[in-house]
Amino acid sequence: MNELYLTYWRVIIGWSDLDIFIRIGFLAEETGEVARAIRALEIGRDRPDESRGSFEENKSQLTEELGDVLGNLIVLANKYDISLEEIFHSHKKKLAQRYS
Repeated sequence: MNELYLTYWRVIIGWSDLDIFIRIGFLAEETGEVARAIRALEIGRDRPDESRGSFEENKSQLTEELGDVLGNLIVLANKYDISLEEIFHSHKKKLAQRYS
């Protein structure tokens, strides 16, 4: 999966070649879109010019935005040669130490 996303972002879009600070900006933007999608699922939209959408439509939007965040994280991990497996194991170890 890591290699698939890397190839997609690098070859098709060229995003992996962007300056790291531009990349961080994209990650922040996508994280905000995840928050907006969750808000739509949990409490609905609060602007009259925005459609409410069904639960399934809102869930689909959240899935899409989570994918955008994941794609950005994969590009960042690959830039610094950190595998997703290493990230997961490191995080698991940190949580185990914190909560054991």
